[in-house]
Amino acid sequence: MDTPAFTENIFAWYFENKRNLPWRETSDPYKIWLSEIILQQTRIQQGLPYYNKFVEKFPSIFNLAKASEQEVLRTWQGLGYYSRARNLLKCANEVVSRFNGIFPNNYNELLKLPGIGPYTAAAIASIAFNEKVPAIDGNVYRILSRLFNISLDISSGKGKKAFQEIAESIMPENDPGIFNQALMEFGAIQCIPQNPSCVTCCFHTYCLARINGLQGVRPVKLNKPKKTIRNFHYFVYRYEDRIYMNKRSEGDIWQGLYDFHLVESNNNMVQEPAGWAYDGKQHTVNMVDITHKLTHQTILARFYAINLNNKQDYRKIIRLGPGKFYSIDEMINLPKPVLIEKFLKANIF
Repeated sequence: MDTPAFTENIFAWYFENKRNLPWRETSDPYKIWLSEIILQQTRIQQGLPYYNKFVEKFPSIFNLAKASEQEVLRTWQGLGYYSRARNLLKCANEVVSRFNGIFPNNYNELLKLPGIGPYTAAAIASIAFNEKVPAIDGNVYRILSRLFNISLDISSGKGKKAFQEIAESIMPENDPGIFNQALMEFGAIQCIPQNPSCVTCCFHTYCLARINGLQGVRPVKLNKPKKTIRNFHYFVYRYEDRIYMNKRSEGDIWQGLYDFHLVESNNNMVQEPAGWAYDGKQHTVNMVDITHKLTHQTILARFYAINLNNKQDYRKIIRLGPGKFYSIDEMINLPKPVLIEKFLKANIF
């Protein structure tokens, strides 16, 4: 299939089937960048409310650059992969300080900004600035691997290079942004991972994987990370109307977010922190178990909700450090992992 025929087919499909999304109604690089960062590892149904919330709260990159990290994390709360939110703020600050709030208008310069990788740079460059550069994400890998029946591992250097060359070879000179969006949408709606709609596909007679019955094994990805299981034991200290919380530091998940006093173990058994004995006689103790699944981790969390009864015990917990006690209103406004929000919504206090 030649490039004009491919372009004609994918464009026709796109204009008939595309979803109406706000970032497709603009050429503003700020809003396109915002949508691309939010939609990394996130479905459109989940990401759309966050996009609207960010645009409303931070209508320009200058507004975003002025925000605090806590404010950005709080707005991002629930999307996961919180490094995206921190990089969002870093990138906004750099665009404002180095480029007077105007995004670079080409792929190579965009790639130098914090949190912008090859795919995101290509998406912004093509959609906002009409630069001919393919944006290759999981959807595009899947489409191309099926159309051309490519058995190369998409996580390998050789595979990535081959897919890049193919994408460049079929990309038209005109409307590269529409072309990239059409491929992304086609992969999200038509050429889906499981049970693709091959019968109604506009490439039905061309797709080599379909002809050979290999749709289910394309694309090939051999280097799949293993999922780890972690046991978290949270000690939720409450004194009167105040809750003890920590700000999570670098080097692990949820950096910059707030959770309770945490002890991690290799199993579901744990020693009480600081030699404290919780026998239920001096303090009210409730125990709640919650399983929380991340992309590459499963968290088995056990919460020990402990109501402290006297000032002496309150001071003892303060010495645990480095956290502190927050009022209920203060705690509500802190950025927190979804796991912590799940616990709080259980209304165990």
